[in-house]
Amino acid sequence: MSYQVLARKWRPKRFADLVGQEHVVRALSNALKEERLHHAYLLTGTRGVGKTTIARILAKSLNCETGTTAEPCGECSACRQIDAGRFVDLLEIDAASNTGIDNIREVLENAQYAPTSGRFKVYIIDEVHMLSKSAFNAMLKTLEEPPAHVKFILATTDPQKVPVTVLSRCLQFSLRNMTPQQVAGHLAHVLEVEQQSFEPAALALLGRAAAGSMRDALSLLDQAIAYGMGEVREDGVRAMLGAVDRRYLFVLLEALAAGDGPRLMAEAEQLAQRGIGFDSVLAEMAVLLQQLAMAQTVPTAIADDEPEREALFALASLIAPQDVQLYYQIAIHGRKDLALAPDEHAGFNMTLLRMLAFHPAQAQPDSAAAPRSNTAAAATRPAPVAMPAQSDAGADGSAAARALLAGLGNRKPASRPAAQEPAAAADAEPEPAPAPPQPVTPALAAAPVASAEPVVTAPAPAAIAQAAPLAAADDEEGDDEDEAELDNTAPWDETEAEESMPAYAMAEEAAVAEASPYQFDGDWGALVTQLGTRLGAARMLAHNAVLKGWSQSRLELAVPDSFRHMATRDYQEKLKAALTEQFGQPVELVVTIEELGLETPAMQGARHRQEQLAQARLCLENDPVIQQLVRDMGATLMTETIQPLQEL
Repeated sequence: MSYQVLARKWRPKRFADLVGQEHVVRALSNALKEERLHHAYLLTGTRGVGKTTIARILAKSLNCETGTTAEPCGECSACRQIDAGRFVDLLEIDAASNTGIDNIREVLENAQYAPTSGRFKVYIIDEVHMLSKSAFNAMLKTLEEPPAHVKFILATTDPQKVPVTVLSRCLQFSLRNMTPQQVAGHLAHVLEVEQQSFEPAALALLGRAAAGSMRDALSLLDQAIAYGMGEVREDGVRAMLGAVDRRYLFVLLEALAAGDGPRLMAEAEQLAQRGIGFDSVLAEMAVLLQQLAMAQTVPTAIADDEPEREALFALASLIAPQDVQLYYQIAIHGRKDLALAPDEHAGFNMTLLRMLAFHPAQAQPDSAAAPRSNTAAAATRPAPVAMPAQSDAGADGSAAARALLAGLGNRKPASRPAAQEPAAAADAEPEPAPAPPQPVTPALAAAPVASAEPVVTAPAPAAIAQAAPLAAADDEEGDDEDEAELDNTAPWDETEAEESMPAYAMAEEAAVAEASPYQFDGDWGALVTQLGTRLGAARMLAHNAVLKGWSQSRLELAVPDSFRHMATRDYQEKLKAALTEQFGQPVELVVTIEELGLETPAMQGARHRQEQLAQARLCLENDPVIQQLVRDMGATLMTETIQPLQEL
């Protein structure tokens, strides 16, 4: 007898043999026991999760000679013929090959005849989403009200493509993907019955590689048995799948936890020499990091029979939980970026270096080497009244500018600029103990960073009074420079006086302006522009109306007949509310439908845009450079593509 592959040999024959689909088994078993049978079932799920298997078991349950039962005997003639694929009243149709309406019409014509030997005539239509639209339409009526002896079982991997009219006529079951643990457990049972030796770690690899499909897992198991000459070993399965040896991943993460860059790069080079795909390396690393996170946060979630349980907990104690989360994100994003890297090896190395860059041992020297980097420390230093002028643009000035920019680079951004130290302090001796904190005024904080020209500032009197103790500590030459700066200040400006106006005075002035009523000058277009977003839904009415007459409390508008639909009561009320808010008093609004031959705001805007476009085209046509290109090189100016710049 020829060899039968495991995927066919171990296809479940009963509901009890199914793995991972308990929710479907329970519903169907209860329905069969109580004989509450639907006329059409729809089974959805990815490949290899048991759609066709469940359909055949259901067909046996319906036609078993012992009666309609959830546990078919498997010994009667109907059960044996269904298992062998020779039962005359079970028709399996591949919709991917029979997509046309003629195939479905033939099925429907035969559905009216009674079953030959069974209790029910069962139609299993696999990949039903491949049927054409006309085929779906042809089977709708029969699918909704089939003969009492007909049962439809539809299966699909893409239920989104099945019409809603078909979905509404079926009882739908969504089959789940099986977990790697469920797959590995079932494979262990199969190997024990088959009397084949195996390693649990090898079955765990096969469970992850199957991606939720039991059929794929059994096919991979067949391949692993052949590869290992009757033995399923971890090394052989890794070599067969091209998977990464997790021991190398443990070494990589240990080097990362220790901040050992040379060791990290050496291990990456060994992986490259072994010819392992770096995409699978990052995928396995993400899986390992997920297990580390579970071991740190929920230790009971790690199974007791996990082959690497002790190694997982040992590694979890070396890496901080927040670092595990960060490394996980870097691993999955690095895997996505491999396609953008110059090559996979470089992309993998950059991912490891990115992890190493965020290691605390690498980040600590940077933070320690930045003395007094926060704004609070800068605020405690004595602040000069103004930056000393750099009259010489030589080496001293360049060195001072570089020192000042370096100090700014180490300082974190704050909500307001901090006082800058004199540039000469960068080359001075170690700074003495800081003086008592001094308040930093806006006039002091506004000093420029670096400039080749003398800096001129006009501090407020309060700022001069605060800076006086600091200025007294300087030498006489510094006093002369301060006096020269004060003498060279610009005369008093009215705009500065407005900016320095007290808040209460500005509030009173705004209140007076708000209390004064709006004075309308008869410019309807300008008024519509001022109303802006307050018009809301009445915007079209306002833009397509003209001002017929007006007073301070009454406006008369005329709307062309083509915009009659905009002059409804709702739009008028909304426009009236916006005008009342703008005028600061109740406004009476009268809207009539008539043609006055005047420009509406919409027409004015269109005319203005056309004028802008004409002006833009004229400017380009008269541009000397464009004229030279046209004259010397035969260029053509495509005027239809010219658009005016939008106003900012």
